[in-house]
Amino acid sequence: MTLGCGRNEVDSEELAARLGGDGWTVVADPAGADAVLVNTCGFVDSAKKDSIDTLLAAADLRDSEGGEGSEGGAGAGGPRAVVAVGCLAERYGAELAESLPEADAVLGFDAYPSIGAHLDAVLRGEAPAPHTPSDRRRLLPISPADRPAARAAEPGMSGALFHRSRLERGPIAPLKISTGCDRRCAFCAIPSFRGSHVSRPPEQVLAEAEWLAGQGVRELVCVSENSTSYGKDLRDPRALEKLLPQLAAVPGIARVRVVYLQPAEIRPSLLDVLLTTPGLAPYLDLSFQHASPTVLRRMRRFGGAEHFLDLLRRARAIAPELGARSNVIVGFPGETEADVEILTEFLAAAELDAVGVFPYSDEEGTEALTMAGKLGEAEIARRFAAVSDLVEHLTSDRARDRVGGSVEVMVTEAAGQLAHGYAGHQQADVDGSCAVRLPAAGAAAAGDLVRARVVDTAGVDLVTEFVEVLAAGRGQPLGAAAAPGPR
Repeated sequence: MTLGCGRNEVDSEELAARLGGDGWTVVADPAGADAVLVNTCGFVDSAKKDSIDTLLAAADLRDSEGGEGSEGGAGAGGPRAVVAVGCLAERYGAELAESLPEADAVLGFDAYPSIGAHLDAVLRGEAPAPHTPSDRRRLLPISPADRPAARAAEPGMSGALFHRSRLERGPIAPLKISTGCDRRCAFCAIPSFRGSHVSRPPEQVLAEAEWLAGQGVRELVCVSENSTSYGKDLRDPRALEKLLPQLAAVPGIARVRVVYLQPAEIRPSLLDVLLTTPGLAPYLDLSFQHASPTVLRRMRRFGGAEHFLDLLRRARAIAPELGARSNVIVGFPGETEADVEILTEFLAAAELDAVGVFPYSDEEGTEALTMAGKLGEAEIARRFAAVSDLVEHLTSDRARDRVGGSVEVMVTEAAGQLAHGYAGHQQADVDGSCAVRLPAAGAAAAGDLVRARVVDTAGVDLVTEFVEVLAAGRGQPLGAAAAPGPR
């Protein structure tokens, strides 16, 4: 059971492949499992709560069903074990285990290579010792150039080609290109439990992309904590610019998009590659976080409204159909009403297709935790509500601006004379979606990339009419979970 971002989705599929190699079988119904593995998220308070609620629900299922599954087979009487892995487990370790005795084990990232043995031990009634959390940045050399030799310290970065077994069927899949982050944003604890930035070798990324294409994947979503840092530890600052055209050229792949881009790290040459390479979605997922230079400096970030608007202007000069999204934090310590006004004026001018708005909350281990100028919860909630309401109106207006134009839609499902999918400016399950009216049943199928004309909107979602199939995906197997990747 996976919570959180696309990076966690990839980690879950790594775990599935490793478990498959150890003789385990992944089943869809937790009531029929011997063990439930919950891949948790530890990003912000709401994500932590969702992770804990999921663990408790799985424990309730175990306890209510009796957990009498037979050894070596699916648990006919419900799961016998509930195991926490992922970011929350890595970040809190023994503390989580003590406060959540409902979990039979709490395992960190270092347990992933031997995950099957750990589950075997739990089912034998043993209790693996939860790890003691530490700052994972200390596991790798300070100099990025010295990190390749230590790459195996991080999940998915072993010397093997890759471990992966698809858990979700469908033509869109995340592809991890790196892990960790070297930035020191004052509000973010992720580097402390995900570690420093480590790039996957291009040959490994391409091999996994080819395997995914063989599984019926038609769109790759390149994920990481910071995609614009890709290659810094490979001694090639232009590694991403070289990798993306190669990914777009993988047979069977119709579209590639890149997410988690840092505005301060987008060079003109990278911007050109992102927006002119055939097969890449005209899409920028830009981590602005705010627009006031004063707030951004307190956040230990760079730029401001003027710089960000210039970046968007340059991008739209290259790709007028550009899709752009970002996230912003409101209520950061020291934020004034004037700062909020700068942010709202920026959002009104930026014409973003999607914006994630987050209220500031204290996070353990971050610089912001001890900053002066903290705002009260009621004031943060007020600002959050106001900015969220503005964003809802602005993004709906942006969607309406697309009426009359055409979009390229990756179809994820089709039935009768209606299909659904995502346009180039829409990241799946994040930015809205497209409904496509078909002239006849069977005119488009899952995995097809189609051109459609926008005729109406519903918030950020588009209503479109089918024009033509640009790249057919028919006949592709859509993600058979029983076909693990090379190990």
